[in-house]
Order: sequence, then C-alpha cells, then structure tokens
Amino acid sequence: MMNLEQEIFNIILHAGNARGLAYEALEATETFDFDRADQLLKQAEEELEKAHETQTKLIQAEMNGTTFEKSLLLIHAQDHLMTAVSEQKLIERMIRVIKKLKESR
Repeated sequence: MMNLEQEIFNIILHAGNARGLAYEALEATETFDFDRADQLLKQAEEELEKAHETQTKLIQAEMNGTTFEKSLLLIHAQDHLMTAVSEQKLIERMIRVIKKLKESR
C-alpha cells in the first residue's frame, strides 16, 4: 500500500532540491565557475528525475485503478515540480548564454 502523503512530500523535496541546486549553479556562473555550475546542474537533473519517478508512480497507480483524493497538497507538489522544471530550463539557458559571452571576450 502506497503512502500518498509520503509520496507527495517526496515530489516536493526533490523538486525543491533541484530548484536550489539550479540557483546555486547560476550563482557559480556569476563568478565564471562553469565546472561547478555544470556539476550543480547535473545534481539538479538527478533530483528532478527522482521527483518525476515519484510522479510517474502516482500516475501509473491511478491508471491501474487506485483512486486518490485530490488534495491541495498534491496540487502544490505538482506546481512545485513544474516550477522547478521551468526554472531549471531557464537557468540552463542563461548559463549557456553567459558561457558564450565569456568565450567571445
């Protein structure tokens, strides 16, 4: 039996970790520490994968007939994950632009 609340908190946890790591990568880029930024982005991606795995588990359970009460907490977790994904993609692009600007100097 799945503990829905625990699964929801796993999504929030890993999405939050990913978001924080992405912002740390952006901060590292401000000092042109691109190796550190790349390392942090890789860690952020790993955290997003964990959040997506949990999300996928919930989706598959529902598709297989498990019913979940839709809650504000579940909606919050989904919102948190999608925000983290969007911000990570934006930060990745910003870092690519900064790298190009640095190389063109």
